Amino acid sequence: MKKTIKHISVITVIAMLAVLILSLASCGAEPADINVAIIKGPTGVGMASLMDKNADGKAKNNYTFTLASSPDEIVPKIVTGEIDIAAVPTNLAATLYKKTEGNIRMLAVNTLGVLHILENGDSISSAADLKGKTIYTSGQGANPEYVLRYVLEKNGIDPDKDVTIEFVGTNDELVGALVSGKANVAMVPEPAATTVLSKVETLRRALDMSSEWDKVSGGESSLMMGCVIVRADFLEANEDAVKAFLKEYEESIKVCENAADAAALCEKYEIIPSAAVAEKAIPNCNITFVSGKDMKAQIEGYFKVLFDGNPASIGGELPDEKLYYLG
Repeated sequence: MKKTIKHISVITVIAMLAVLILSLASCGAEPADINVAIIKGPTGVGMASLMDKNADGKAKNNYTFTLASSPDEIVPKIVTGEIDIAAVPTNLAATLYKKTEGNIRMLAVNTLGVLHILENGDSISSAADLKGKTIYTSGQGANPEYVLRYVLEKNGIDPDKDVTIEFVGTNDELVGALVSGKANVAMVPEPAATTVLSKVETLRRALDMSSEWDKVSGGESSLMMGCVIVRADFLEANEDAVKAFLKEYEESIKVCENAADAAALCEKYEIIPSAAVAEKAIPNCNITFVSGKDMKAQIEGYFKVLFDGNPASIGGELPDEKLYYLG
């Protein structure tokens, strides 16, 4: 009889331990305080739904969002630790990895190509037709310049001799140059492209730079312009919270499949000033979510192109595999 009681006691203890383990597992990660920075425009669009969820107190972490007009506003805050997670251009992720001596991890690619050649006229039907043109663009020393140079060179056009590239400081200046007639050909990112097309009826989309990139890359690289990064020291101390963020962020990006819903949130959180513009622009923004091994495999080719064009574009050297968070 005593033996039977002992058996029952052991079984009871095991059962109680199992319930406790399951209970602890179901609790998941403790919410963390996370400072997130995003840039106005396509790079920040995918965050809009999560910002709304956070404002309603329904997010898995306690997020504080900082909205920036340019990457330059974010860089010092990442370096000093004021920002934990940020949506930034991909080449900046590589540059910061070098600058912080490896204290950056790439969590996911969130934006593919958003650049379009706009023309006031109808003389451009292929990249080869850009020869001899004056092309206005923003993004000197950043992704847009390197994309333009790569596509031109692969089409047998010397960017320094066969075309004139006129750089402007901001996308607003780019829009202004097209509206005033100062520029007839320009490479314009979304949502600025949609904005200026609504202002100048004679403008048209002549080339999609994502398509032009694919034509000349031979499948060895994809145009991947935006990503989300995290400080490595923050990730190490809060990995469960960062994983929870990634799940919420992927869900947030899916909202972009309904341009009207995403556009309303983009206006609400000032990521794009006008919901009407945002709704037209979002389908052309190539918002995506690529993480883990797929992210690493696809973006390494892109970084190689940037490095070959100008090593300084990604911090002077190709980043090693530690940059990529594989989950």
